[in-house]
Amino acid sequence: METVAIDQLRIERSIRLIRGEKVILDEDLAELYGVETKNLIKAVKRNLDRFPADFMFQVTNQGFANLRFQSGTSSQWGGRRTPPYAFSEQGVAMLSSVLHSPRAIQVNVEIIRTFVRLRRLLATHADLAERLEALEEKYDAQFKVVFDAIRQMMKPEENRRKSIGFKVEEEGAAYL
Repeated sequence: METVAIDQLRIERSIRLIRGEKVILDEDLAELYGVETKNLIKAVKRNLDRFPADFMFQVTNQGFANLRFQSGTSSQWGGRRTPPYAFSEQGVAMLSSVLHSPRAIQVNVEIIRTFVRLRRLLATHADLAERLEALEEKYDAQFKVVFDAIRQMMKPEENRRKSIGFKVEEEGAAYL
């Protein structure tokens, strides 16, 4: 079996967050698989029972308009006229049972690895955020005296109004 070079960065850039789900759009998958988008969709529609709503969904018209706006695709001439399908990690895995080419198998393996790597990365960031929050709480407790002193220095002094002009301190007659 011939090995195909698959660009990890291209896969990572293809993963989008839509409806709170990490997904890859059909056109990005078709490009990665080296097939036309319409042929990918035909294969999926022949096997719709393998793609429940949590594996694949069609982007709404509003979402489609937002995607076109973000990517700068022409809106009147050429380009896509129907909203794309979005595939979750499970949907991409199911595509391997629908698409049988060697390239599709290799691409699927790399896409799944990328999803797993992103999940690990997000878990690491969550762990770091928890540790940082704990350090901040500890930091605030240790330096409470310092913060109190700084706040005290930042308080404005009592309002003592100073008179304007010269003040003569002589014994004797006052100047009028």
